Amino acid sequence: MKFMKLGTKADTFYTEQATRTLISEIAADLVIQINDITYLLHKLQFPLLPKCGLLQRLCYDSSDSESVSLELHDIPGGEEAFELCAKFCYGIAINISAHNFVSALCAAKFLRMNDSIEKGNFVGKLESFFNSCILEGWKDSIATLQTTATLPEWSENLGIVRKCIDSIIEKILTPPPQVKWSYTYTRPGYTKKQHHSVPKDWWTEDVSDLDIDLFRCIIMAIRSTYVLPPQLIGEALHVYACRWLPGITKLKSSGSSVSQTEESKEKNRKILETIVSMIPADRGSVSVGFLFRLLSISIHLGVSSVTKTELIRRASLQFEEATVSDLLYPSTSSSDQNYYDTELVLAVLETFLKLWKRMSPGAVDSSYFLRSIRNVGKLIDSYLQVVARDDNMQVSKFVSLAETVPSIAREDHDDLYQAINIYLKMHPELSKADKKRLCGILDCQRLSPEVRGHAVKNELLPLRTVVQLLYFEQDKGSKATSSHKLPKPHEILLGAKDRAATTRDTQSKHSLGPTKEALNGEEIRERDHQQKTKRSDGKLALELEKKMVIRGDIEETQSEKARVVRDESSSSGKVKMVDPKKMIRRARSKSEHGVKK
Repeated sequence: MKFMKLGTKADTFYTEQATRTLISEIAADLVIQINDITYLLHKLQFPLLPKCGLLQRLCYDSSDSESVSLELHDIPGGEEAFELCAKFCYGIAINISAHNFVSALCAAKFLRMNDSIEKGNFVGKLESFFNSCILEGWKDSIATLQTTATLPEWSENLGIVRKCIDSIIEKILTPPPQVKWSYTYTRPGYTKKQHHSVPKDWWTEDVSDLDIDLFRCIIMAIRSTYVLPPQLIGEALHVYACRWLPGITKLKSSGSSVSQTEESKEKNRKILETIVSMIPADRGSVSVGFLFRLLSISIHLGVSSVTKTELIRRASLQFEEATVSDLLYPSTSSSDQNYYDTELVLAVLETFLKLWKRMSPGAVDSSYFLRSIRNVGKLIDSYLQVVARDDNMQVSKFVSLAETVPSIAREDHDDLYQAINIYLKMHPELSKADKKRLCGILDCQRLSPEVRGHAVKNELLPLRTVVQLLYFEQDKGSKATSSHKLPKPHEILLGAKDRAATTRDTQSKHSLGPTKEALNGEEIRERDHQQKTKRSDGKLALELEKKMVIRGDIEETQSEKARVVRDESSSSGKVKMVDPKKMIRRARSKSEHGVKK
């Protein structure tokens, strides 16, 4: 950072309580009070009045020997800026840089230290330094622009703000290979020694140090040129949000002072709303994860409904690109005991489905729309597997989020079953009614064979769900059997053993060789063909018998139950119910016994 040194004398100002005076043999005859500081200076013995047009006018009516007292409380920059001007007049060495330039120039303008008063005056030297050094530098322009926030009206009227912004924009629009000045770039994994080329977003970190109003002026001016891509503008917004909105989602009501919290929230609310208003309309200009982060922060800060609605809309447009980690934000509602904010995800999902239904598949390949909705369905099921581990997650919220996903969005229900299974494990105290409601969203017919096998043996599932799984498994086997024109299930159960015995007898006869009757070659070939057919039929019958054991037992149990109902009703009028748990255990044991055979 560049600086300008003026004057050669040593600093001879000293402080005694709230008084600043110059070490000199000449008595002070000019008393200037600024705020709580009193300066004891000289009118004519030192070139103070000759360089300051304002002091000349204020002391015009006084005689040379008369002591004058003045109050300059409204001088821009206060006592520090006035002291720079006073030291310049006395020839005391001072250093001017981007950090004190604005206050020094405003104070010099206020005191009328122009070249029209005396050649080579303070204002002329400051303006020369501003044009030749500050505006030519990158970080100097940004630092100077930062300091204008302390004197916004003076800086605006003197053109400091406009000139600094123009200089910054000009450098941002410079092609990266032509960037020769120093800049700040602290991205993880980046070292200047390993990279010879300048990154396209080299300017974003330095600009993020500015106040939100100045930052907005620069971003909007850059957008109006249409030189930089929307993604680069979005990256600058992301860097700024990370700079000024860190960890807001973790803020909770604590013992901190209410006034400080409200002041901080008001400031952050303005920053967030301004950032959202600057997001380019182009899809993908910012990531969906960044949109979800802003949305989560906006709920805590209580931003306007317009800003919140816009964030939900933007996030829904890119919802299919999200990952599970993009959706995992803690709940900021005081009334919500859940750790994860499922309401936020549900709001974006519902908006996504509305936009998805409005899209015309005829305009684009319909496979794109199907792929889009299925990506979202898989995302939600994966998200449910994570939030299911929340001890305070309510069944109603879990089911509501799962049911919002349309049927077409799920190719199968394997991932949904995994989420339900995790929820049942993490909530062992769940009531039967809640279990029934939870498993009611599961379609047993859309589970893969492996998952169905696991579900049948899952003791956490309600009995009704297990029975549905068993019946579907047997119905599927029955359909497969009928498609091959095999006997009906009850015929397989009744005659499987007979056919197996017949097959064994045929095999034994075949092993003894031909009978005494003479057989020609054609009859021998026909007999071998029949024996092979019978062997395959017997083997298939045995396999089908094993598969149908469970269903046969259930049907037998139901028959026994009906028979008991008839007997009891005819005798005593009472009905004896069959325990469904015993029925499930019997079916499972039979199934495992058949597999072992």
